[in-house]
Amino acid sequence: MNKQDREIIAFFNAISPLKTTTAEALVSLFKPSEINTGDYFIREGQYAQTIGFLRSGVIRSYFIDVKGKEYNKQLFRAPCLIGAYSSLLTKKPNQIAQQALLPSEVWVADYVEIEKLYDQFHDLERLGRKIAEHYFFEKEKKEIEMAVLDAEDRYRIFRDSFPGLEQQISLKHIANYLGISQTQLSRIRKKMR
Repeated sequence: MNKQDREIIAFFNAISPLKTTTAEALVSLFKPSEINTGDYFIREGQYAQTIGFLRSGVIRSYFIDVKGKEYNKQLFRAPCLIGAYSSLLTKKPNQIAQQALLPSEVWVADYVEIEKLYDQFHDLERLGRKIAEHYFFEKEKKEIEMAVLDAEDRYRIFRDSFPGLEQQISLKHIANYLGISQTQLSRIRKKMR
């Protein structure tokens, strides 16, 4: 078993422990891939077929409104899972693009192949449920923050959640993630120095 396999297994075991046979079967489905800055894991309108383990890099998920304005829904920083989960489950076209903000190493697995393992390995099914619960809570937390907190508090949470990231990616993506203008973000950063 190589270093990457051990990293993927450790990531999954931290969420929900897997039996050795389950972990080996699951990790065998993941294959390495590189995504250059600006390239996509999945675009809007595509049908999702894979999930990815983000081993290094940063991916944003975003959508574009009817006026053409982009909204960064989420930022994914390694290690984590990425993928168009709604599209995978509904078999409908993806609505939220996932694009690399930094060069990213992603280990990709075919979702149908993972689903085939559910009947054989019940601890994998439990892992899937735990992952879905985690992302549900993350989504709800961000929605509450956007509705209840002011921009300065949201920026503090961003800095705590993503230490050092503002030195790596464009401030426009951070401002967009926080739901504020770049000018407003600059003022907040200046005030907090």
